[in-house]
Amino acid sequence: MSNNILSKIRLHLKHSFDRLNNEQLKKNVLQAIPFWIASVITGLIAVVYARLFFYAEDLTAKVFHWHAWLLFILTPVCFIAAWWIVKRFAAYSRGSGIPQVAAAIEITGPKTDDKVDKLLSIKVIVVKVISSLVLAIGGGAIGREGPTIQIAASVFRKVNQILPAWWPKVAKRNMIITGAAAGLAAAFNTPLGGIVFAIEELTKTHFSYFKTAIFSSVIIAGLTAQGILGPYLYLGYPKIDSLSTFIFLSVALVAAITGLLGSAMSKFILVILKWKAKFRFQREHVIYLVCCALIMVTFAYFVNFAALGSGKDVMQRVLFTSDKYSVWYMPVFRIIGPALSFTTGAAGGIFAPALGAGASVGSFVASWFNFSEANTNMLILAGMVGFLTGVTRSPFTSAILVLEMTDRNNVIFHLILAGMIASLAAMLVDKHSLYDHLKVQYMIDLKAEEENENAQDEPKPIIETVKNESPA
Repeated sequence: MSNNILSKIRLHLKHSFDRLNNEQLKKNVLQAIPFWIASVITGLIAVVYARLFFYAEDLTAKVFHWHAWLLFILTPVCFIAAWWIVKRFAAYSRGSGIPQVAAAIEITGPKTDDKVDKLLSIKVIVVKVISSLVLAIGGGAIGREGPTIQIAASVFRKVNQILPAWWPKVAKRNMIITGAAAGLAAAFNTPLGGIVFAIEELTKTHFSYFKTAIFSSVIIAGLTAQGILGPYLYLGYPKIDSLSTFIFLSVALVAAITGLLGSAMSKFILVILKWKAKFRFQREHVIYLVCCALIMVTFAYFVNFAALGSGKDVMQRVLFTSDKYSVWYMPVFRIIGPALSFTTGAAGGIFAPALGAGASVGSFVASWFNFSEANTNMLILAGMVGFLTGVTRSPFTSAILVLEMTDRNNVIFHLILAGMIASLAAMLVDKHSLYDHLKVQYMIDLKAEEENENAQDEPKPIIETVKNESPA
C-alpha cells in the first residue's frame, strides 16, 4: 500500500512539473529537491544522534560518581561490544567516517555501487550510531562529528538512489560531498565550516559546479537542527578582549606544538592499526580492547575523570571557569585516550577529541606565562585549531569551525595564523593527514575484497574438479 501511495505522489509531482513551460527552471527545481529532502533528514538525525550521545556520556559520568569501580567492568564490556557490532554487521562503519566518505567520493562511478554500498548505506548508519553510543557509554574518548558526516553522506546517497527514472540525474559524487558538508554543519552548528570543509577536505572538483547545492543543503540542515535545539553555539562565548600586543607570538608557539602533537598522534594511531592488522585470532583483538579500556579507566579512576569522553568538558572548563590551566598530564591523557579509542575498531570520531587535546595543550602552555584570562583563552582556541589541523591538515576548516563555535570574530586572523603554522609543523612528522592514510587503506581493502569475491566466483578447471572429487 505504501508503494502505491509513493507512486501516486511521484506521478502527481511529475504531472505538476510537466505543466511548467520553462524547461531549465523545471530541471533546476527537480535537481534541487533531493538535496533539500536529504538536508532535512540529515538535520533531524543529527539532532537525535547528538541527544543520544549526550545521554551516553552523561550515563558514564553518573556511573563514575555513583560507584567509580564499576567502570572497570563497564568500559571493557562496552569496548568489546562496540567493536563486535562493527565487525559483525558493517566493517566500514568503524572509526571516524570521514575517510570512508573521502574514499566513496574517490571511487564513485557507474560500476562501483557495490563498493560504495559498503561505505555509505542505511546499514552503516544504524551500526555507526549504535557502536559509537556503546563506546561512549564505556567512556571512549570519541566524538560524534565524524560519524555524523558519514551518516549524512549515506542519507544523501540513499535519497539520490530512490529517485524515479524520469527524474533529472544528479551526480552521485556531488550528492556525497554535499551530504558530508551538511553533516558537519548540523553536527557543530557551523554552516561556514561545512562549506569550507567540503571545499578543502573532500573535493577536487571545481566548486562552481555545485555551490548552490552545498549552500542550500548546509542552510537547510543547519536550520532543521536549530529549529529543534535553538540557535546554540557548540561551546559558547569565551572572553577574548584586551589581548596583549604580541600575543600572536604565543599563538604561533602553541600552533607549532599542537600541529606536531596532532600529527604525532595520527602517526601513533597508524602504527597501532598496522600492528593490529597482523592479528590472526579474535582473542588478540579482545585482549587489546580490554587493555585499552583498563588503561583509560585507570587514568580516570586514579587521576582525573576527564581522561574519558569526547573532551568537550575539558574545553568548557578551561574556557569558561576560573580553572584555566591544565596540569601537565591532561594533554597526555587527551592524546592517549583518543588514540586508544580510535584504534578499537568501533565507530567513533576524532574531531571533538582533537579539539579537546588542543585546548588542554593551549591552557598548559598559557600556565608557563601566567597569562590573563583573555590571553589564556586565545591560546586555548589556537591550540584547538592547531591540533585539529595536525590531524586533518585542513587549516581553514579548523579555523572556521572554532570561530563559529565561539563567535569570536575579532580573532579570526589569529586562528588562521594558528592553522597555517600548525599545518607546516605537522608536515615535519608526516606529509599526509590521518584521513588520507585511512582513505587509501579503505580503497585497498575494498579492492582486495572484490578480488577475493571474483576469485571465489570463477569456475574451477575441469581437471582440478575431477581430481578433487575423486576418491582418495
